[in-house]
Amino acid sequence: MAGLIRRNDIDEVRSRTNLADIVGDYVTLKNAGVGSMKGLCPFHEERSPSFHVRPQVGFYHCFGCGEGGDVFTFLQKMDHVTFSEAVERLAGRLGYELHYEDGGQATDHGNRARILSANKAAEDFFQAQLATSEAELGRVFLGQRGFDQAAAERFGVGYAPRGGALGKHLKTLGYTEEELVTAGLLGRGDRGDVYDRFRGRLVWPIRDVTGQTLGFGARKLREDDTGPKYLNTPETPVYHKSQVLYGLDLAKRDVARGKQIVVVEGYTDVMACHLAGVTTAVATCGTAFGVDHVKIVRRVLGDFDNADTTATGEVIFTFDPDEAGQKAASRAFSEEQRFAAQTFVAVAPDGLDPCDLRLHRGDDAVRRLVTTRKPMFEFMIRRTLADHDLETVEGRVAALRASAPVVAGIRDQAMGVGYSRNLAGWLGMDPSEVARAVSTARSAVTKSAGDSASSRPRSAAGSRAGDSHGAYGSRPGADRGGDSRDGRDRGGDSRDGRDRGGDSRDGRDRGGESRDGRDRGGDSRGGVTQGASAGAASPGYPGAGSVESRSNPSGGIDRAVGGAGPNGDEQTRLTEDSGGAQSGRSHDSRDRESWRAPDSRDTHWDQEPQQEAGPSIVDLPTDQATRLERDALMAMLQHPTDIGREMLARATQVGFSNATLGVVRDAIAISLDAMESPEWVATIIREVPQSFASLVQQLAIGPIPQRAEQIAVYCQEIAASLVGLDLLRAKADLLGSLQRTDPVADPERYARIQRDLLSVEQERRSLRNE
Repeated sequence: MAGLIRRNDIDEVRSRTNLADIVGDYVTLKNAGVGSMKGLCPFHEERSPSFHVRPQVGFYHCFGCGEGGDVFTFLQKMDHVTFSEAVERLAGRLGYELHYEDGGQATDHGNRARILSANKAAEDFFQAQLATSEAELGRVFLGQRGFDQAAAERFGVGYAPRGGALGKHLKTLGYTEEELVTAGLLGRGDRGDVYDRFRGRLVWPIRDVTGQTLGFGARKLREDDTGPKYLNTPETPVYHKSQVLYGLDLAKRDVARGKQIVVVEGYTDVMACHLAGVTTAVATCGTAFGVDHVKIVRRVLGDFDNADTTATGEVIFTFDPDEAGQKAASRAFSEEQRFAAQTFVAVAPDGLDPCDLRLHRGDDAVRRLVTTRKPMFEFMIRRTLADHDLETVEGRVAALRASAPVVAGIRDQAMGVGYSRNLAGWLGMDPSEVARAVSTARSAVTKSAGDSASSRPRSAAGSRAGDSHGAYGSRPGADRGGDSRDGRDRGGDSRDGRDRGGDSRDGRDRGGESRDGRDRGGDSRGGVTQGASAGAASPGYPGAGSVESRSNPSGGIDRAVGGAGPNGDEQTRLTEDSGGAQSGRSHDSRDRESWRAPDSRDTHWDQEPQQEAGPSIVDLPTDQATRLERDALMAMLQHPTDIGREMLARATQVGFSNATLGVVRDAIAISLDAMESPEWVATIIREVPQSFASLVQQLAIGPIPQRAEQIAVYCQEIAASLVGLDLLRAKADLLGSLQRTDPVADPERYARIQRDLLSVEQERRSLRNE
């Protein structure tokens, strides 16, 4: 058995890997302030982006569901690989040679790696077989559909020979029969005998967004083949047909760039579209377009919720005019409401699919097919009307009743009004009558949704559902019951969704004592949560934020951290739609070992860590002193070199009014030697208690409210403000002591206090550059 990967190699791979590049293979990221990027979280469904990535820091965090970690954790969670597999995959991507303890070599860790490796070997084998004499029928098939050798190579098309050739070949490469059956490359008969699953067929590799081959789709070529026209890989540990889209690995860049994706029905349709210049085409793999496909498309498209639908992306479906195509259209329409983007339908003339359209009318016809698409709502309304006899009163009334719910479902109110008028024209009916029918249909939907929410059972743990605190995550146990496109809160109740002001975690204001015995508004080094009244002594400090509650169109409360930075700039707002997956603290405050910087001395990296609840930014009090401490820690974690070693060390000596943040301060104080290292944040994470790891991560990722050219000045000023507030407290304490001291009875103490006052005042002036 190979030894563990050496710690130095793990750190080197992490430092050389750009986290944004890896995450960008799965999520479309956009700039979200200095050194920060954001996108839709891949770990839960949401409408507004709450997933933040800081490439320079090397961590990501979702302020919606609480998932977070480094680049290794991301791959572990997304691709369900072990820690060692994640390190080895990234090392291979970099061309970096790993070293193992005891001189061991890399081994195959688990089923997934072997399946992916076998699939890649099979893909190479299929592609090589396309040039053989047995594959003549396959080459003819491709040629008849307008695809030459270059096209076949571009899309990885191959040929699966008969006679068990694939299984024999892969066994010579060291793959076992059981592994190949598990991968779906071999089938097992009733009597236990095995056979090649794909025989005498053209084969297309089905890849994920990173380009890894998960499975195959194969088309029969011979009349004596009694199998289905298309045969796909069965469900395997890596291939799930409802969670993949053929061609997405080739289309993802253009989809993200152009904010448009075209969903077609077959592999050859994808090829035809791409070759014709429509490089955003993808296709489902032997299944209807469903919920999981919607999630994938939204992440790649960057499909953020937006009341102005003209500012969103486009999802264009193409359907065959036959009965199967019409059923597919109905299924796609049933998922339309899951998109924030506008949805369209493109139907080619004469019922041609994109492949036939390109073959008979050229590339321009395929491009025109996309540019002349019709809105999904118009397509569905006209399709509904086509089922009724509009020449009779009864037919028109029935058509109105059938089509009114379609119009009622349009999110954009102005567009809904326009479609009501159009429907009136298509029916030849009075617009006011149609508007009443649409209004009635909308009310019926509203009532149905309300009844569904009120009848939904709530568990004891989730009885306070709807408690959403948006800005930096949700409260523990918040079952937010999904989201609502029309602004209604359809799940849970929000009794506990109020702004909790400046309360500490346990609801007590406990005063406390400072390190030197003076009453300075409380110091947290003793581990006691103390009063934050000292913050009132320094109104308007640089970076002083505010926490405000505002209504959320999706129901619930958004909490946004905002305020003015040193130059009066408004702080970046982090908001979280209350919709999405259920959120709980078991995800929000994860055990440190599940994502902290790996240590090669650990021996249980492949085991699921125990989760431990811990503090979160959302739980912090909202008084001015705590906000200053929070903002200063964010600057210290994210830009330590801009602050400088001397100021950083001085800032860690400040007495904090908030005990939770004081723990992070102490970890920074003992980690100063690593301030210029790429492992700065990881070092601090290792120093805090495990339950505090998520808090450190949130502070290290939260966006800082300044433009790039002002970030250094901001960080210096926020640190100086923290020290200045501490000096102001010390000055107030000394003045009080001076008043209580009799200069005649105790001249030595009186003189010492005066010297201390002079020293404090000199340091304050030095901070202000006076």
